[in-house]
Amino acid sequence: MRFTREERINIGRQVYTKELTRNEAMEKYKIGRSLLDYYIQDYKLSAGIPVGELSKDLTSYAKMAGKDMDIEAYRAMSKEELINELIRAKANELRAKKGYEVKGDGANKEFIILNNKNSK
Repeated sequence: MRFTREERINIGRQVYTKELTRNEAMEKYKIGRSLLDYYIQDYKLSAGIPVGELSKDLTSYAKMAGKDMDIEAYRAMSKEELINELIRAKANELRAKKGYEVKGDGANKEFIILNNKNSK
């Protein structure tokens, strides 16, 4: 089923304003999740809402990921601080894949083995 631009924007608005849940909209309009995301983005652009802006509901994503994230702390960071935090997180992720983590820094750096198995 093809929708006009106005219909797509209306569908995106209904989901964005929580008149419908994503699953309800997908079932009602017989569309997939990625298409629905496009409709929401289309609505945001038409309403002048910044598309790349962090959602105010990021804490639900943090809970789903099982991480204790302090969203307000991230919002208060400068661009450079966010980049450094992202690099630090990526380094920790790669270390965890190799089976160790690092505590401390400089001369006080301590390497901790997470498991006894070799990842290779």
